[in-house]
Amino acid sequence: QVQLVESGGGLVQAGDSLRLSCAASGRVFGSYGMGWFRQAPGKDREFVAAIGYNNRNTNYANSVKGRFTISRDNTKNTVYLQMNSLKPEDTAVYYCAADYWGSGSTSAPPYEYWGQGTQVTVSS
Repeated sequence: QVQLVESGGGLVQAGDSLRLSCAASGRVFGSYGMGWFRQAPGKDREFVAAIGYNNRNTNYANSVKGRFTISRDNTKNTVYLQMNSLKPEDTAVYYCAADYWGSGSTSAPPYEYWGQGTQVTVSS
């Protein structure tokens, strides 16, 4: 079992930056690929970024490529999402997820564990 807790969301203006954190507890963090997804009101949950368990592979949605960076610190059991140049369309609840031995999947089904989410609101 893995417990995931996101933090770092908030209300910012367009062009600002935020760093989301996802702290994991439970089983060995280094065995899990980690992903970030988001869900805006009235929309389906969508993939944002992912990083493989071995820290070698990263994947990004086209809409965030060049603006967002995913990273992980296995010594702290934490995955991060650095978000720069935020846009109003980035407004959503952001969720982190864990995929056992995952290599950074861009789709939701392989992810077995999910956090409760953190709200990011970007005003224009």
